[in-house]
Amino acid sequence: MTSRLGSLNEFCWMDLKTRDLPGTAAFFSETLGWRFAVDEDDWRKATKTTVEGHSIGGVSDLTNPVYPSGTPAHVAYYLAVDDVDRCTEAAAEHGAKVVVAPFDAGEQGRLATLTDPAGAAFSLWRANQFTGWDFPLHLTGAPHRMVLACEQPEEARQFYRRVTGSAPACADFVAAGVSDATAPQWELLVGVEDLPSVLVRARRHGQEVGTWFDGAGRTIARITSPEGLTVQVRDISLRS
Repeated sequence: MTSRLGSLNEFCWMDLKTRDLPGTAAFFSETLGWRFAVDEDDWRKATKTTVEGHSIGGVSDLTNPVYPSGTPAHVAYYLAVDDVDRCTEAAAEHGAKVVVAPFDAGEQGRLATLTDPAGAAFSLWRANQFTGWDFPLHLTGAPHRMVLACEQPEEARQFYRRVTGSAPACADFVAAGVSDATAPQWELLVGVEDLPSVLVRARRHGQEVGTWFDGAGRTIARITSPEGLTVQVRDISLRS
């Protein structure tokens, strides 16, 4: 049985944008069990990220001249839609800022990058072939949900509903608090089977770890790579 996050109007892909690919790969490999390898079947020889053989994302080198100088390290998340151009227009009409207008990403699909009214960046994606995340239930280290903490979470939810036709079902819109990142941003919530061990491994890299409780009393942690890339982590072994 599988748990699918990447159906239409759901987040389906991530891209780790980094200036330190070896350091980023070492951190997430040790803490979450992610694997990084060049995709030999890809003409670009792009680095792909997998967990237990399941593809979860890619890696972009910010030292490449295609990126503007000074672009900070970050994680880009892709929201699957049926029409990138139409959804981009709808997003702009409802207060989003278009950062990169719709364009064709080779044979992979069509893409646009925006900032929503809350200030969180996201990309709209219409795939030609790859359709999104698809994992066995309770696969440790795999994407579990997406989280956006902001000052007006219900308004944020309604924004995505207006843009795509329905708010992402596997996304949580929550009120910003002391546990959240300094600026509104989408964050991946990863499920793991042994949260304490993940936190120990993160601290081996000299990184501070923030923890708090969700509405069900379960511990949530935020781990941060040496370059500042953040991921939320929850122990799925405690779920029924």
